[in-house]
Amino acid sequence: MSIILKAENISKQYRLGTVGTGTISDDFKRWWCNVRGLEDPFLKVGGVNDRSAKATEDYVWALRDINFEVKTGEVLGIIGKNGAGKTTLLKILSRVTSPSTGSIKTRGRIASLLEVGTGFHGELTGRENIFMNGAVLGMSKPEIKRKLDEIIDFSGCEMYIDTPVKRYSSGMTVRLGFAVAAHLEPEILVVDEVLAVGDVDFQKKAIGKMQDLSQGEGRTVLFVSHNMASVRSLCDRGLVLKNGLVTFEGDIQSSVENYLNDDLNKSWHYKNPKPNIRSHINLIEIITSSPKGIHDFNEDITIKIELYCERKIIAPAVSYQILNSDNIPLIHELILNEENTFCQEKGNYCLTSKIKNLKLYQGVYKLNVFFADNFSKNRLDAVTEECKFEIINMKKRPYYWHNGSAIYKESETSWNISKTDA
Repeated sequence: MSIILKAENISKQYRLGTVGTGTISDDFKRWWCNVRGLEDPFLKVGGVNDRSAKATEDYVWALRDINFEVKTGEVLGIIGKNGAGKTTLLKILSRVTSPSTGSIKTRGRIASLLEVGTGFHGELTGRENIFMNGAVLGMSKPEIKRKLDEIIDFSGCEMYIDTPVKRYSSGMTVRLGFAVAAHLEPEILVVDEVLAVGDVDFQKKAIGKMQDLSQGEGRTVLFVSHNMASVRSLCDRGLVLKNGLVTFEGDIQSSVENYLNDDLNKSWHYKNPKPNIRSHINLIEIITSSPKGIHDFNEDITIKIELYCERKIIAPAVSYQILNSDNIPLIHELILNEENTFCQEKGNYCLTSKIKNLKLYQGVYKLNVFFADNFSKNRLDAVTEECKFEIINMKKRPYYWHNGSAIYKESETSWNISKTDA
């Protein structure tokens, strides 16, 4: 397959705290260096794009030295945490903004769907917006007329097609926008997280359409999503971004695992960052068969949960779920006061749950933990999607191993409770 898109040394720099590139003096310095044939002085500075850190410089690199190639008919998944630079990269690829350094080389027409209502005018009807948006994306009027019924039918908005778009819901706007972009028959289709706004049926339809474009028509798709199940099912390769840098590039399964495993070595335990006076979950820890959250198939695993009770709880209940990388619960364990007495007076309590011979397929897992009062039906606290740990196949049992397959569980769970203070 030939290369249809090539990114070479793409970087994008922004100034923090102000609109535009900066002050008049900064712009003059840039102009003067350009006249003299010198390098832009502000491209020599700039902080790392870590949104959680305190800014120490006036400039930040949203992207830094991005290099990759995409072949014709390939579906590339671009994944990373919020603020990693995914949308900035797509905007550069779509020519919405220009890079500070580097170049993009493409062949063919690019259609992009970057945010809800991109290119739509609220006062125009859905039908009028189809013609306007199609023209902006490069479709001729006869081409739009020929595909109009197909676009309307795909969007599922026929009842409202002659109603101004300002009266559409965000989901309807996304439906119409995606329908236009997908039927443009572009050589490259760029889709950001906007599909998350649509309902489940539309997401399935949209993913099916993108698969048809790539597999049936040999077109290229660049897809950004936080839904790893969609990324796995649709994409061939993955590009993992972190703090504006490419940290991994490879097949989609390895890319998703790299993304999910990020920070695994410091995440197998949870401590309440803001303890309060009310009853709450104070600590969660997973004790695995190997250090740092690595657990071997068919070994015992221990879940340690520490609670604080501000008063007596009539019918306390604690439960936890083990979730896979798609956030689907595979195991749900529950302890009630009727089974083991706890939280009958103010104080700290330690609940330890041991699952013997845990048989989960290799991959990354995490916990949901819930603390409730069954008498009042009140949820006292909940910790979700924390404490990542990884199942590995140290003993190489080949007939158990297939990534992404169903749970295999022959486990026996026991609970132990102790009061940790007077």
